[in-house]
Order: sequence, then C-alpha cells, then structure tokens
Amino acid sequence: MTRPLPYAVNLSILFTELPLLDRPAAARATGFDAVEYWWPFSTATPGDTEVEDFVRAVEQAGVRLIGLNLYAGDMPGGDRGLVSWPGREREFADSVTVAARIGRRLGCRAFNALYGNRIDGIDPAEQDALAVRNLALAADALADIDATVLLEPVSGIAAYPLKSAADVVGVLDRVRATHGSANLGLLADLYHLATNGDDLDKVIERYGDRIAHVQIADAPGRHQPGTGDLDLFGYVDKIGAAGYRGHIAAEYVPTGASADSLAWLPTTRSNA
Repeated sequence: MTRPLPYAVNLSILFTELPLLDRPAAARATGFDAVEYWWPFSTATPGDTEVEDFVRAVEQAGVRLIGLNLYAGDMPGGDRGLVSWPGREREFADSVTVAARIGRRLGCRAFNALYGNRIDGIDPAEQDALAVRNLALAADALADIDATVLLEPVSGIAAYPLKSAADVVGVLDRVRATHGSANLGLLADLYHLATNGDDLDKVIERYGDRIAHVQIADAPGRHQPGTGDLDLFGYVDKIGAAGYRGHIAAEYVPTGASADSLAWLPTTRSNA
C-alpha cells in the first residue's frame, strides 16, 4: 500500500493573522513540519538582513521550506509574475539568485515561477519567447542546487494565459526542446485547475508524471477541504498512485482563524 503523502502549509495565505516571520512557529505548533511561501519580500532584491531574518524564522521554528515563489511583481495589484514580462528580465533574474541562496540555506528544492499576464500592446508571441528564455535561465541557475522550477495554471485572472495543465506542459516542452532544460515541472493546483474547467482525473492520468508539486483548496470558494465540491483526498490518492512522492501543500483562504480551519487534516495522513 502506498504511504499517505505528507502535508505542508502555505504561509502566505494561511496564518496571516500573524506577522510573516511568526508563521513558521505557528505552523509547527499545529503539527506541520513543512511550509511554503509566495515571494516573502516586497522587491526582487531584498537586503541581506531581510533574507537572514526569513531564513532564521524558518530554521528556528524547526520546519522545512519545501516551496517558494519567485518574485511575481505586485500581486495585490493584480500582477501574476514576470516570466513573460518584457523589460523586467533583470528583476526576475535577481529573484532567482536570491531564491537559490535561500534554497541552499534551507534545503528548498521547488520554486514556482508565475508566468505573468498578457500586456496590452505587446505581441503574445514576444511574451512567450521571453518566457521560454527566462524559464531556461531559472532552470539552469537552480539546477546548481538540484531544484525544480514549477509552472502553474491560474484562475480568476483573465489576462493570465495559462489556464490548463495542457497549457503549462506545452510551455515546459518548448523550454526543453529549445534549451534542453529538464528540471521543470507542472505545479498541479487542484483549485485553479478545477475552477478553470480541467477534468482532474484526466489531468492526473495524462500528466501524472509531469506533476512536480501539488497544492489544494476546495472549489468553489478556495477555502479548506470540505467547504466545496472537490473530492480532494481522492485526487491526492490518485496523484500518489501516479508516482508523486512530494508534499501536498494547503493553499487556501481559511474560513475563520487558520488554526481552526485544520479539522480536515486526517490524523492518518502524517505531516512527517
């Protein structure tokens, strides 16, 4: 029998009742030993003190950092990544350098590169060509620490062009074909995929071997498991049966206090 997959918690969307650097300890107190973050800094080039404070907070909490977003621009303002954004190549590259430094310190081996929105007045083909180059750059840089660059479909943003698992895999295949980069994978966010209309059973059947990271939230609503219609644990079991052995990251908006939203986590599904 396949061992149940371990769970992690995204500390950029959960435990937001607390300051950013207090969240790893709160996650540990609720039983998680693995966490992930979106980009935890306000710019692509945080100062040394900011980076050290972040690393120390994770280390002192006794948790593992298992996922980190690369700098994605002004997320509250609607930005969704720099990978395909002409003119912001330096920021993207700088964030890759910072991410590699953090990954080296904390053992993080998965980095999510948000593709970016379509931009009025810029040819989509130009954006897509830039995305291939930027993803190859990130893959090459992060290969030095044995890390994987993740790419994901996103829902709720009309200008974000990657809606389905097939969209993402198509980009990954172009990067591999043109640059030979192998350390890229599909981030299967079950909420985004389902919201965009992908059949999750078919996604797992067709792309199970391309899934390099998994995130969950129920749909509709993007709240904790059990608040929507998705058979999340059934899909998680199928992903495990397809060969995935990584963490399942809880990335949802809790209804109420974060610690109170964790009753869905079965005690038989160890976080260890």
